[in-house]
Amino acid sequence: MRELYPEIEPLETGMLDVGDGQHIYWEVSGNRDGKPVVFLHGGPGGGTNPAHRRLFDPAKYRIVLFDQRGCGLSIPHASEPGAVLSANTTWHLIADMERLRAHLGIDRWQVLGGSWGSALALAYAETHPERVTEIILRGIFTLRRQELDWFYEGGASAIFPDLWEDFLAPVPIGERVHLIDAYHRLLTDPDPAVHQPAAIAWSRWESSTITLLPQADTIARFTSPEYATAFARIENHYFRHGGWWEEGQLIRDAHRLRDIPAVIIQGRYDMCTPVMTAWDLHRAWPEADFRIIDDAGHAFDEPGILDALIGATDRFAADAAATQGFLGADDAGGADDDVDEEGREEPEAESEPEPEPSGDDADDVDGEHSDEDVEDDDGSPDDGDSDDDDDDDDDESDDDDDDESHDDDDDDEDEDEDEDSDDEDDEDSDDEDDEDSDDEDDDDDDADDEDD
Repeated sequence: MRELYPEIEPLETGMLDVGDGQHIYWEVSGNRDGKPVVFLHGGPGGGTNPAHRRLFDPAKYRIVLFDQRGCGLSIPHASEPGAVLSANTTWHLIADMERLRAHLGIDRWQVLGGSWGSALALAYAETHPERVTEIILRGIFTLRRQELDWFYEGGASAIFPDLWEDFLAPVPIGERVHLIDAYHRLLTDPDPAVHQPAAIAWSRWESSTITLLPQADTIARFTSPEYATAFARIENHYFRHGGWWEEGQLIRDAHRLRDIPAVIIQGRYDMCTPVMTAWDLHRAWPEADFRIIDDAGHAFDEPGILDALIGATDRFAADAAATQGFLGADDAGGADDDVDEEGREEPEAESEPEPEPSGDDADDVDGEHSDEDVEDDDGSPDDGDSDDDDDDDDDESDDDDDDESHDDDDDDEDEDEDEDSDDEDDEDSDDEDDEDSDDEDDDDDDADDEDD
């Protein structure tokens, strides 16, 4: 069984201004000249943590991690009393990924995402297939109504009736018909005595069911008040709006990915995102390598899933080295020397244009909230909204300092722009590292959601 690569520290970190008052945390580790890969965390709202760097051979990959809007080290944080979620949608995140890619001077990159990260990976790749070299997906989740009903409206209670009672507890008996909507009312209540117990109950339900066997440390991380509040608010926000895409859109449009090498990895006993969705994706996208792990649930670090994930990243790195000549271990930076021949720790002896989001899935927010309430998005942005967001961000970039790059999301960026971006990013990274790296690296070690 393959195991995580050795612990490594980032080569560079920064905070990227993506507009709308949002700044996202990003980091690069591994080999500066290696094969680019971006890791997409789960939730939404889960954030990254240092273990996610270790899915990739640091001698062969240029490993990019970032915290999506409102979570992890990105600011403003969704746990704050005045948190605003109206500028936090799938299409905002896709635009953020394009800005980050351009900021780092990357032309194309591998995309790896699990759980919610698999949904974001599909949405991004179907929108910008020309920017993706390979795709690795785990615990497939596409926010279809049947998927949400299974986990949040009672289906999974047949397997976990005891844990389900705890999930129901914060919800008044008369409001237990549509639980996602009921939780929305609780999570947006400005009173911490109301929203905090609801957030903890929401996060406890998920963290108690994502692994084949319960993991006390995972549950403890998920239920810490600040983490739970941001996690539950962002997840609920996305689920109420069905991801801001049409029902079944991600599977329907999988044909756009047929020329992209891909691996789909799914735990047989995944109770959070059941195998039915991975199977539907497999049928729509038979070109992708499809693997069911018979002794695994949902979490990325369960042994069988971890073995399959690292097997996929190793394979794509080897393919790239053979065809593109990425640098090897002698040229890498930030990697631990105490590794075996394959680069892992020695085991102990014992052992097309952006698709138009549908308005059908974006219901109006219930009622008006005070200034202290969490403001929710009241519907799906249309193409015009997405274009306006990009235009606004581009306008803002003219006023930004050279420390942060706001490049267009156009797919036809020429090589000169990429070369310019490389030079500017080196300067940006140096400046940002000096100011942010020490503090953020310390914080990064505390980042949550290792399993989702």
